[in-house]
Amino acid sequence: MLHIELKERIETEFETARVESVTLRRDALDVRLANGVELTLRIANAREYAMDWRWGEAAMRIDTAPRHAPPEAAHPNHLHAPDGRVLADPVTEFGGEPWRNVGALIERLAAAPLLGHEPPSAHGLPSDARAIAS
Repeated sequence: MLHIELKERIETEFETARVESVTLRRDALDVRLANGVELTLRIANAREYAMDWRWGEAAMRIDTAPRHAPPEAAHPNHLHAPDGRVLADPVTEFGGEPWRNVGALIERLAAAPLLGHEPPSAHGLPSDARAIAS
């Protein structure tokens, strides 16, 4: 039920200039942003969620799954960076309203698909140069 509500809210709140499509699956929502981000949302409730996305070859994730992580990573919500590090989650609020967390993540990903965790070789290069360099 929550995924249906989130789908309707995303379609209502975000124009097609930001969100190209929202697809309801059996256990998730697939959201494609206009900038090429492919986001999969699995939201059980305000304390159990996983938000995975890909942008090009980079993959990231915010989730609340139990894990072993360095003390500087937030508990229980945390960010999996493209380089494999587990860091404090800079976007979602554990226990916060699911729509607020989803909306905040879409806004951030529309502006910065890797949330500032671009590979060092990508800094300072235009997007077409990054594609050539890789």
